[in-house]
This record gives sequence, structure tokens and C-alpha cells, in this order.
Amino acid sequence: MNAANEVVHGGHDGHGTNVYEGLTEDHGDTHWAFGTGFDTEATELTAPVPAGVDAADLAEYCLMLGDDALIYSQRLAEWVSNAPELEEEVALANTALDLLGQARVLLARAAHVEGTAREGTAGTASGPARDEDQLAYWRGDAEFRNVALAELGNDGDFGKAIAQLLIFSSWRLALLDRLRDSADPVLAAVAGKGVKELTYHRDYAARWTLRLGDGTDESRRRMQAALEWAWPRVDELFRASDVERRLVAAGVAVDPAGVRDEVDAVLDEVLGRATLTRPRLPGAGTIGGRGGRQGVHTEALGHVLAEMQSLARQHPEATW
Repeated sequence: MNAANEVVHGGHDGHGTNVYEGLTEDHGDTHWAFGTGFDTEATELTAPVPAGVDAADLAEYCLMLGDDALIYSQRLAEWVSNAPELEEEVALANTALDLLGQARVLLARAAHVEGTAREGTAGTASGPARDEDQLAYWRGDAEFRNVALAELGNDGDFGKAIAQLLIFSSWRLALLDRLRDSADPVLAAVAGKGVKELTYHRDYAARWTLRLGDGTDESRRRMQAALEWAWPRVDELFRASDVERRLVAAGVAVDPAGVRDEVDAVLDEVLGRATLTRPRLPGAGTIGGRGGRQGVHTEALGHVLAEMQSLARQHPEATW
């Protein structure tokens, strides 16, 4: 079964018979990761760095995947009280919570491995070790490693939100599907649960893409415009950083370039069924070949961080 057909006939692990029926199945509580599903002991957050792997590289890679999830979850959370219907508000909020659950584990792993790297390099430790909260709330925008697609604001346009979610979830699902075989046990555990969540995210976005694209003339026009808004950020998703290349060789990471054919096939299948046209637009978001993975971001990230970090920075000693 090829990747494109999986969108319509069940996803990577058989979730749903098609994008229309995916939401009607009884999945219990397994859609939502936040507060459930991830057992800190089971995910072995303090597991040793795999043999032959540079700890600093592993920490950086966990930040990449964790920042993608953290920043995009904040963007999705903006739909709370703003979605066109209560059902969509709940769905988008819970999708955000899924990603936040992934982000928490990945940032916690990054913090632990970062501490391991510092301890292993004599004479270089500077300041106390960080934890997941410090990584989320006390880094500046140049220290974040998320892709630009995750940080884009959609101006309250539901079509843009769906286009962004369709592309992001199709891409992240393909990555995490392969990451289940990672030599790092925490990455493998996050991927194992994340595949189930992202299958739902992708099918939800695909269903709305079909509904809008193959709806009225106005809904089709706006959905096509939404795709063209998001499309310049697609190329960055498949560009491997030096850190990723080293970790691919070590059996820890996934080469993003290697999932492009699968993601393209999925998107082409959905867009074709939705009577939408695949945009033909040049990529954007990099400066001198550097992008989000190297800390080069759009101004949109600054707006996300200003809101996300404001409480922690105003009340740094607060607990709740």
C-alpha cells in the first residue's frame, strides 16, 4: 500500500478506513497525549546516550523535534474560543495538547542529554543544568530550532489553519514513522505514540481540505489561497542540517529529504480529491542556506514567544 493510498485507506497503522470516517471511530482517549500515555519511566528520559553518538548532537536534535511541536502547539491553541464551531475548537485544542505532550518529553530529554554533554566536557560547564521549563520559557528566538511552518500565524483564517496542519502533520507523521526504529529509546518511544496521534491529525486536516476544496466556489478559492500562503515553507521541511546528517549515520535520526516522496504523494492525493491545485511557488525562509534549524526565524516566532513566555518571565519564581 503506497503512502498516498494510506491517507484514504487507513494511515500507517490502520487508523480509520478513510479520511471521512476517521473521526467516527472509537479511539478511547488515545488521541490525546497531554497528561496521558507517556510514562517517564517507560520513555527512559535518563537513558544513556547511544554508543558512538555525540551528546550535544542528540540534545540539538531533540530540541528540533521538541521545538516544532511546542511552537506549533501554541499556534493551534490560538483557536480556542476562535474556531468556527465548538467541535473544531475542541479538536484543534486537543491536537495542540498532543503536540505539547510530545514537546515536553523531547525537551526533557534534550535537557538531560545537554547536561550529560556538559558533564562530559571538562572545564566547559557554565551555570546550572536546564530543564524542560527553562528550555521553553527562557530561550530567545535565535535559540529555537523549529521549522518556519510551525511558527506562522494564520490571521484567524481557518483555511490557512487547515493547510498548515495538513502539511505539518503529513511531514511529521512520515518522520516519526521512521523514527520508531531510532537507536535512542526516548525518540523511539515518542515516535511510537506520536504516529497514532499524527495519523489522526493528518486525517482531520485531510477531511477539512476535502470539505473546503470540494465545497462552494468561495470555500475552494480560500482553501487554494491558504495552500499558496503555506507552500513557500514546504521546502525547508526536507532540508537536512549537519546535526541531522551525523545522527542519521549513527542510526538515531531520520533524513528529512528521505520522506519527501511519501509526503508529496500524500499531499497530491488529498489535493487531487479536493479539486485543488498543487502550488508551484519557490521556497522561502532561509538566509544563506540557514533556516529554523540554525536559529534563523521569521518575525512570527517573536510574537509567539512574547505571549508564551510572558508569565514565566514576569514571575520567575512562581509555582503552580
